Amino acid sequence: MNTSLFTARLRRLAPAGLAPRVEPALLLVTAAAVAAGGVARLVGADGLADFLWGLGTVSAVVPAMGWVLAALRHGYAGVDLIAVLALGGTLAVGEYLAGALIGLMLASGRTLEATARRRAARDLRSLLEHAPSSARRRTDTGVRTVPLDEVVVDDLLVVCPGEVVPVDGTVENSAAVLDESVLTGEPLHVTRAPGEAVRSGVVNAGGAFDLRAGATARDSTYAGIVRLAQQAGAESAPVVRLADRYAAWFLPLSLTVAGLAWLVSGSAVRAVAVVVVATPCPLLLAAPVAIVSGLSRACRLGVVVRDGGALENLGRARTLLLDKTGTLTRGRPRVLDVTAAPGRTPAEVLRLAASVDQYSPHVLARAIVEAARARDLELSAPAGVTEEPGRGATGAVEGHRVAIGRAGSADTRPSWAGAVDNRALLEGAAVAWLTVDGEPAGAVLLRDPLRHDAPRTLRYLRTAGIERVVMLTGDRIAPAREVGALLGLDDVRAGLAPADKVTAVRAERDHAVTVMVGDGVNDAPALAAADVGVAMGARGSTASSEAADIVLTTDRVDRLADAVFIAVRARRIAVQSALGGMLLSLAAMAAAAAGLLPPVAGAVLQEGIDVAVILNALRALRADRTGRPTLTPDAEALIHRFAAEHDDLQDVLPAVRDAADRLSEGPGPRALAAVDEAHRLLTERLLPHEYAEEHRLYPALASALGGPEATATMSRAHAEIERLSRRVATHLSLAHTAGGLAPGQLDDLRACLYGLSTVLRLHFAQEEESYFSLAP
Repeated sequence: MNTSLFTARLRRLAPAGLAPRVEPALLLVTAAAVAAGGVARLVGADGLADFLWGLGTVSAVVPAMGWVLAALRHGYAGVDLIAVLALGGTLAVGEYLAGALIGLMLASGRTLEATARRRAARDLRSLLEHAPSSARRRTDTGVRTVPLDEVVVDDLLVVCPGEVVPVDGTVENSAAVLDESVLTGEPLHVTRAPGEAVRSGVVNAGGAFDLRAGATARDSTYAGIVRLAQQAGAESAPVVRLADRYAAWFLPLSLTVAGLAWLVSGSAVRAVAVVVVATPCPLLLAAPVAIVSGLSRACRLGVVVRDGGALENLGRARTLLLDKTGTLTRGRPRVLDVTAAPGRTPAEVLRLAASVDQYSPHVLARAIVEAARARDLELSAPAGVTEEPGRGATGAVEGHRVAIGRAGSADTRPSWAGAVDNRALLEGAAVAWLTVDGEPAGAVLLRDPLRHDAPRTLRYLRTAGIERVVMLTGDRIAPAREVGALLGLDDVRAGLAPADKVTAVRAERDHAVTVMVGDGVNDAPALAAADVGVAMGARGSTASSEAADIVLTTDRVDRLADAVFIAVRARRIAVQSALGGMLLSLAAMAAAAAGLLPPVAGAVLQEGIDVAVILNALRALRADRTGRPTLTPDAEALIHRFAAEHDDLQDVLPAVRDAADRLSEGPGPRALAAVDEAHRLLTERLLPHEYAEEHRLYPALASALGGPEATATMSRAHAEIERLSRRVATHLSLAHTAGGLAPGQLDDLRACLYGLSTVLRLHFAQEEESYFSLAP
């Protein structure tokens, strides 16, 4: 891969905004000329005043001509052309003060726009930083490091732990444990057996393995991603300013009126007066002020917009494309459920698994340990821990040999394990099996959960004008479709490589202004290909952030909805200001054409119009209710408190389900003990939590959500949870009185427990989505 050529191409793709700007210097010169000329006129030095104002006018003509020529090279006559004509006209007829004022307004507008575009940068150099420059080639004499360009097909390479796979190939000898998130975005490590294909760009997350090269570096997957980013960036046409789009019809209209005024009256001064009041200061000033104000508002919320053009496009967007992992989901696996073998409890299974895994760097091991600590389980110190890449960890815990990881042959597993396999398939979850002294003891199911703020965000985005929402993911179709169904997406496309994502983005761009949201290196080409690329920058890759037009600096996807609302509002205010100012300018043009406004008076009147439109444009700075309820500090504190309690209560849900499962074995002592334990957790921990929510959290949220009716459905769920809990307590009272569970109790008690499990899971999800996602 020719990195120097790619770097040079990146420099050509970089916007001109990176070069030193002349706008601040022009603003300083024109302001000084106007002020100095005014002082000279006051002291009676009229000749000096005209000279200074003429100097200010000339200083504005030169750069303005450059901007006009640049616009013409891109195929459009920008708003600056009217300003150049007005400046030339004032010089021609000797109206130097009017020329200086126009120069000052031109400099002000260009400086404001330069501020809006300051952050423009499409630098994808981090793609190159991730790409390896050398490889370890195994030969008859040993392993030798060679430049990557020397690798040829069928070379045997060694990939050490933590290294990036240099070229596409197949695994030789031992299995490879890989972190493929750089290509697919998926956080779970995958195991590739000998003979399986491996793509360049992925990271070796296990032990060293041999790789048989199947392609050269130039023809490998990662080089293709770099080329895609190149091509997608090259497709991006220069953004035409909102002001320039209006100038397309305002310019010929102004010239026509000025020409008619000169023709009818025979006075060139009258024509210049028309051009002066036609100078589109509402376009030069109002639109940039509104857009810059929108950029400022967005920045306060943790949304960095690279330039005003990106904000304008975001305000016009109608199609939203989203990656799944790290965007709609958290990007980190979490424990979904814990299943225990007969005679054990889920808490015991999780504690033993976490005890062995607490020193492992594996992504699933970290999730298991975090879940155990969140439930305040006391972990034991393991001894003699060994970890086999792709298989799991083994160690001695409390005198027993404990292993957590992949299961052995299905033929050797107990009957209860079949239910775990089925649920993992239905839930799209990974399974970590626990064995104690060689006997299966339980299983931990893990899954990358949906972001709490994702459903609310998509509802707000549709309210803001987004008409079509599509998921583009490299994940499997089953989990992708489940996420799509939960969020009500218009389309789900799974199993996509980076090239497929770019193709999908291009297809959607043919129908509407399109936004692409992602967080991985694999998303960078698609972000660059979209009209607006949005990167989840808090935990996303550097490449995705630098390929994007907008970066969310907080790990909250709902900031995207805020950004869209801000963009729509800023663009609306910019249009209002520009159109309102132009209507006033048209009225002034009519007066000037009739001889009622000389050039200087026209310039002063134009200043008044400018003040009005700028004040209107500054409304974009104000906070507005964009769909996010305004919370009091006390309400935010309560949300954080109860969200933390939800995490602490995660062990209650599997305990209730486990008790229901035990009843299927019959009304024995173990079933009764499981129901007793579930009831204890309900009465001691869950019901007090629900009571506190009902009497503290919900009243605090009522005012922000529009009244108590907004929480009425959640209150009804609280009542149902309490009703089912009382029913379970009645069954237990009857069982203890009779000395055990009666067969006639089993069906109703099992129904109560399964009902509780379902209601609790749904209720927790609804609260997390509707309430807990409100607080930053």
